[in-house]
Amino acid sequence: MSSSQNPLRQSGIYRNLPSFDPVIKDLKALVLGATGISGFHTIRALLDTPQRWSKVYAVSRSPLSDKLLSLLPNEQRSRIQHVSIDMTSSAENVAQALRKANVSADYVFYYAYLSPKSGKSAMNPETAAELVEANVLPFKNFLGSLPLAGIKPKRILLQTGGKNFGVHIGRVRTSIVESDPQPRHLSPNFYYPQEDALRAFCVEHPETDWNIVHPFAIIGATEHASMNTFMSFGIYAAVQAQKGEPLKFGADFTSWQYEAAHSTARLTGYLSEWAVLEKHCANQSFNAQDGGLISWDRFFHELARWYGIAEVQGPELDDSKLQTTTLAGGKNAPLGYGPPTQIRHSFTLAQWASDPSVKEAWEAIMAKSRGQVTENPWDGDLKDFFMGDFAYLPFGTPSMNKARRYGFCGFVDTLESVFEMFQEMEKLGTLPPMVVDAAQPQV
Repeated sequence: MSSSQNPLRQSGIYRNLPSFDPVIKDLKALVLGATGISGFHTIRALLDTPQRWSKVYAVSRSPLSDKLLSLLPNEQRSRIQHVSIDMTSSAENVAQALRKANVSADYVFYYAYLSPKSGKSAMNPETAAELVEANVLPFKNFLGSLPLAGIKPKRILLQTGGKNFGVHIGRVRTSIVESDPQPRHLSPNFYYPQEDALRAFCVEHPETDWNIVHPFAIIGATEHASMNTFMSFGIYAAVQAQKGEPLKFGADFTSWQYEAAHSTARLTGYLSEWAVLEKHCANQSFNAQDGGLISWDRFFHELARWYGIAEVQGPELDDSKLQTTTLAGGKNAPLGYGPPTQIRHSFTLAQWASDPSVKEAWEAIMAKSRGQVTENPWDGDLKDFFMGDFAYLPFGTPSMNKARRYGFCGFVDTLESVFEMFQEMEKLGTLPPMVVDAAQPQV
């Protein structure tokens, strides 16, 4: 029975979620990349319905930390079994670990991700080939491990992302729909050989179907906050509040007013659960975004309110004071024609973070917190940690038409989900507390 024949439900700030026939119960899920943003929050989405999911095997090299587990009620924790696997190992070794843990999975959710060996940011175009080398073979080895371990899932879901459409390369057609051609000829991208491997596996093993989901600019609390779009804005606001200085927007007027779509990880988890459980969604890909749009104008004013900042300074209007990063245009862009896309900054968050007074302000926040704020971004690569302003790029709007046509109606207000993320980051020791109790939804 399709979820469309059942009433919609709400879980906290997540609204219009699907519900399923109660005969669908006692399922077991295998989630790879369990400590990352997407993997952890998909686990949370699955555990939200105890009768449906009796066990989640959480695969990662290290177990979920006590801090991450503290975000879950005891009943949900009791249904998690950690399975330690080195994703760089062979199919035989992965299968051995799965057998040792007695894994029996009805559905598989794959979010495992390995960073470039060079240590460069994954947002750097120079790392494209490194990412292919780091991530394709582990995925193929994992697929090869399933028959060796005697695991025959009904569905395997692979998460890729906006880079699937080339938004990081240059101008794309918007709104972005799932049937848009992939710009495979323009740049190496580990998503493409992963997708090919998944489809080939399902042809070879017809008892298993596939799904692919494409989130954009992912939102969600995680213990390791680098490469987390909105995390850098939380640190920025907390420091500006500590210094008693205004919140300044670092891009141009076009970015300031651009209405962007973002993807809250737990909502993507609910969509992923729905996709694998619906028979008519077999062998389909879906975009994943929150179901609404938000401008930086609206976000910055709300962010200032959260941290008690009196003044917001909007975009720089003098073009001579803007530095421009130019992406591909013409035939070298995914669209195949037109001018290049650009990001124009008056400053970047990484540049802001390099000011010694900013580091001193954060250290003052840590000292004032008396051990509650434990993460210091200045211990790592500032360009990796403070990469949030890459999201200023007006890359296009991912369409949710396909998911809607197939029956998924879930949505979350992005302002509320970022606020929830910041609250949870406070619990994880990465942000100081905000001065308000709730976000103001966009209504």
